[in-house]
Amino acid sequence: MMKLWRENRIAAIIVTIVRFVVGYAWLTAGWHKITGATPFNAGGFLNNAVNNPIVDKATGEAVYPTYLAFLEHFALPNVKIINVLIPWGEFLVGLGLILGTLTLTAAFFGILMNFMFLFTGTVSTNPWLLLLGMLVVVAGTNAGRFGLDRYVLPLIHKGTDRIFHRKPKNPTTGEGALAK
Repeated sequence: MMKLWRENRIAAIIVTIVRFVVGYAWLTAGWHKITGATPFNAGGFLNNAVNNPIVDKATGEAVYPTYLAFLEHFALPNVKIINVLIPWGEFLVGLGLILGTLTLTAAFFGILMNFMFLFTGTVSTNPWLLLLGMLVVVAGTNAGRFGLDRYVLPLIHKGTDRIFHRKPKNPTTGEGALAK
């Protein structure tokens, strides 16, 4: 089944459609925050998440205490940075998914944001975006087959091969070796 998602042309078309849907959701969410009439401010959201954490009904203990500590001791004191990272992160994840550029990286950061929002108790569209984002990750490089990854990834690999002094793979044997 994994081979189907990672290598099949029809699967690549399906994942491209998924990429567009998820990318549009992220892009528009970020764009509305960047261009909104009032500047985006996560302070209220973060304060609410800290003051009303998700708790275990039986024990009353916070379900995600380490995430709560992160919000209280890092995110809130640095809310000005968070106010930039969230809208631009959403926008860039959407752009990457729509264009098919650094697709897996964009999907990874989208999934990461979905989990962060879910840890605060915000459901909204996060479960759907998380599920669809995971499908993009499962498809691997096939997710960017019909996107700019087709051109960008070979350039990145060529550059990293130079940095790490690796010899290019032999097209007939598929073998490569570290340069000595």
